[in-house]
Amino acid sequence: MKLKDIVFKSKKINKAFAWAAHIFTASGLIFGFLGLIAILNGEQTLAFLFMGFALVIDGVDGTLARYVNVEEALPEVDGSTLDNVIDMFNYSILPVLMIYWFSMVPYNLVYLTCISILLASCYTFSDKNMKTTDYYFKGFSALWNLLVFFLFILDLGLWFNFGTICLCLILTFIPIKIIHPFRVKELRNSSILMVGVWSISAVFLILHKQSFLLHQFHAMIFGLWLFSTAYFVWISLRRSFKQNT
Repeated sequence: MKLKDIVFKSKKINKAFAWAAHIFTASGLIFGFLGLIAILNGEQTLAFLFMGFALVIDGVDGTLARYVNVEEALPEVDGSTLDNVIDMFNYSILPVLMIYWFSMVPYNLVYLTCISILLASCYTFSDKNMKTTDYYFKGFSALWNLLVFFLFILDLGLWFNFGTICLCLILTFIPIKIIHPFRVKELRNSSILMVGVWSISAVFLILHKQSFLLHQFHAMIFGLWLFSTAYFVWISLRRSFKQNT
């Protein structure tokens, strides 16, 4: 008998682990709230760090929930709904506030931009087919927190930001496939490795924006970040253009 089977043989123990998994998921909202406070205080770097913690939690909480079998242990609690509520806040509302608060698009277009993102996100989180059968995301899937980070690091100007946001709004309604690194079986080990590379380099780039941390290594780490980003773009486009769905 496996250790997991022994531990979860008791219904009370199994239910306790299930509640712990849900609490872990809910903690993503706490980091989102801290990110909100950081934005209102004008601390963009700190806001990105809190959003990053929330992103990590969202990346692994599903695996944890499936491991402890939350659906069987707590059938009265809908983990998917909980996850969507938190994701709507962290993936959409926080980035919209950041775009508005830090004037990341031309001033006369900021309201149109923010409203468009919120409406597109409502569509995304109500779409029953948001994930494909092979666990890719369908369309842009409200990855606005990642996009604002991308725009923050590249810093190519307000019109570039606006154009990129418009492109992602369009991609929301186009059935391209975007990889979920922890769930897609194809090249999973490589994808998880790239998540690590991307995350470490992203933290460095955020800190470097404020304090010029390890300035002599900036070009190398920026290159690693671009390479890991290109990897996820490549594998997503590769799957999107496959004939078989």
